[in-house]
Amino acid sequence: MEMFRSIFGILPDGRQVELFSLKNQSGMQVDVITYGATLVRLLVPLRNGGRRDVILGYDSLNGYLRGDSHQGAVVGRYANRIAGGSYTHGGRTFFLTKNEKGINTLHGGENGFSRKLWSVSNVQEGEAPSVTLFYRSADGEEGFPGNLEVWVQYTLQKDNTFVLDYRAVADRETPVNLTNHAYFNLAGGGTVEGHILQMDAPCFTPADENGIPTGEIRPVQGTPMDFTMPKPIGRDIFQNYPPLRSVQGYDHNFVLEKRGGCTRFAELYDPQSGLAMETSTTMPGVQLYTADFLNPMETGKDGKPFVPRGAVCLETQYFPDSVHHPHFPSPFLRVGEEFCARTTYRFYDKGE
Repeated sequence: MEMFRSIFGILPDGRQVELFSLKNQSGMQVDVITYGATLVRLLVPLRNGGRRDVILGYDSLNGYLRGDSHQGAVVGRYANRIAGGSYTHGGRTFFLTKNEKGINTLHGGENGFSRKLWSVSNVQEGEAPSVTLFYRSADGEEGFPGNLEVWVQYTLQKDNTFVLDYRAVADRETPVNLTNHAYFNLAGGGTVEGHILQMDAPCFTPADENGIPTGEIRPVQGTPMDFTMPKPIGRDIFQNYPPLRSVQGYDHNFVLEKRGGCTRFAELYDPQSGLAMETSTTMPGVQLYTADFLNPMETGKDGKPFVPRGAVCLETQYFPDSVHHPHFPSPFLRVGEEFCARTTYRFYDKGE
């Protein structure tokens, strides 16, 4: 097991952005930078002895500064959307930054956690190398109340499992919803329409044309949203089904079947290479996003242009706009409590 530390780039204000490379004995490698607590590279061993980078991203810091798709970053203070850029709680109304279409708050606002320089809290070598990054979000940042302290730990285990652990505490009650916005492509290129996806998600939350949930929790059975049995991502994506039409593909919150602890909820599989990824989480939902809005005029690693449906995101989360829907799992973190969440990704050769 190995850990390497280097400089990834320099911010316009002169601050250094560090890169941490975590490696295990089988050759898997996880690269994380302190800007946005961003996952920039995820190299997974293949059956032929090579390795494949299975996430999209950029070759340099400038790409992450310029891009607006939150590639590989931790998003917060509230991942996903809050309708109208405001919410009322405890008799007070809080007005947030409206950074999506001028009407909603998306991924924490104009300058959310994905655009902050995080500090290094801890580095651990050994059989399970890890790096823990820290960010302090000030009271009033993007309109959210309370000072919030956040830790994200990235750990690489010897069985090719990549673990994200989130912790947060606040000095005022505040909504907290943290996730990582990695864009996965197990084939290393092309679209993910042929990837096979299975999710233990019996329901989803329909949303309007702006991605705001209506409040309904609808069963997936009998709809194109049903991934309870494995199927290609592209099989139903173009069906004439209103929730798909409204966002030009999959960009929906799915309600996970919970069984306690960090529960396995999905398997993503590339039948061409045999590479598979099993995902587990403690969170109640996941945003399935098929990257339909990636800009083909923008280039990623190795100068390759992004393509619509060139990746799939599995963003574990509280449900979008939970602050306005009391019957959704509550995202509010109280004073004296600790937000704790875990998401894991295990990579293996399915060998079919």
